[in-house]
Amino acid sequence: MLFNSFVFLLAFLPAALILHGLVARAAPAWRLPLLVGLSFVFYGWWDVRFVPLLAGSIVANWCVARAYRRWPGRWLIPAAIAANLGLLGLFKYLDFFADLANLIPGLEAPRLGLALPLGISFFTFHHIMYLADLRAGRAPSFGLVKYALYIAYFPQVLAGPLVRWSEIMHQFDEAPYARPDAAERFARGLMLLTVGLAKKVFLGDPLAQYVNPVFQAAAAGKAVTVVEAWQATLGFTFQIYFDFSGYTDMALGIALLFGLVLPQNFDVPYRATSLQDFWRRWHMTLSRFLRDYLYIPMGGNRRGLPRQIGALAATMTLGGLWHGAGLTFLAWGGLHGLGLGAGLLARRARIAIPAPLGWLLTSLFVALTWVLFRATSFEAALLIFKGLFGLAPRGVGFKWRTIAVAALVATVGPTAWAAVHRLPPRRLLAFGFALLFVIVLLKIGDDANYEFIYFQF
Repeated sequence: MLFNSFVFLLAFLPAALILHGLVARAAPAWRLPLLVGLSFVFYGWWDVRFVPLLAGSIVANWCVARAYRRWPGRWLIPAAIAANLGLLGLFKYLDFFADLANLIPGLEAPRLGLALPLGISFFTFHHIMYLADLRAGRAPSFGLVKYALYIAYFPQVLAGPLVRWSEIMHQFDEAPYARPDAAERFARGLMLLTVGLAKKVFLGDPLAQYVNPVFQAAAAGKAVTVVEAWQATLGFTFQIYFDFSGYTDMALGIALLFGLVLPQNFDVPYRATSLQDFWRRWHMTLSRFLRDYLYIPMGGNRRGLPRQIGALAATMTLGGLWHGAGLTFLAWGGLHGLGLGAGLLARRARIAIPAPLGWLLTSLFVALTWVLFRATSFEAALLIFKGLFGLAPRGVGFKWRTIAVAALVATVGPTAWAAVHRLPPRRLLAFGFALLFVIVLLKIGDDANYEFIYFQF
């Protein structure tokens, strides 16, 4: 069920909150098992066939962690991480590698067409973070219920944020309604949920109407005009931001309703003045994962400049592949790796770029590379690029109003987390958010309900 659906907002979430409140007060020992059960109900709503996969991965990795505490061998954790990556590769990349193999004359690798379990990239990375920290001596062992909740907690199981065990495990032991700020936390959770819904419904989804037809035409091999190319590129630049950051705001808000604080994932990324700055602000939990579990183990900045640039390029290319099983995603990630390497060389050469120019160059680079992220093939991306660089008919009718509003909010406005936590408790404010929530519900009922972009990863 989508966060922006009636069945979630008007049925599952209220029922879950009522059950959680009753159990937390009457039988606190059952609160965590209840949250685990609710998380599996939420996950199974999408496709019950994959519930055993999620449950099996939790039990298997928990057993590995328990075994490692008793028999700490060198091979157990690496083997478990390899198994997790192998399972991810089976569902997500098997057909991709089959397509690559079929490019070799004489080979006919079969495509299995396996359905992609929702959230598999995210819960796989959660397993890897915990196992890697366990092997490094940074993580303790946990009971099965706590570990299951860490992996399957429903606000973040499908599309993050990527939560480290150290950020949330200690919160499971807290009594959420015994805190002096419990009511304020609940209220701010509702506000975050409402703001995230509004971003998705009023900005992200309308931009999809400007973006999808153009990229679909390019995928079909049709010519794309200059106006259409810029409309689709700028539209997607802000669509993916409001879609994904809106989802994250909802996830953080829903978690707060149950007394848990998840890490922020966005910090006004389109205000960045360098590519390095952009990745410190965009999908921040993924950036931390790539830094700590790929870039640093590859050598990071400790083994000379050539090794550092190579580590940057490899890390971002693998990050691109994580987003999708396609050569365009590899190219997107690789270009960002090269861009980060170029920024590193500029800093080493002490080349000072004025902040306005840095912002302009970063914004253009990010927007142009989003084309590869969104296009279904290099051929489709090339048709968009031809339009962007004036190698196509000019066209007419640039739909700029929603894009302009989205650009203003994305670059000038604060993050939802910061805005919500700065607002003082006021009855008028509560009424305003309640009215906004009702308007969002009416909008959801009136228009097409788009799935979140990051659900496909």
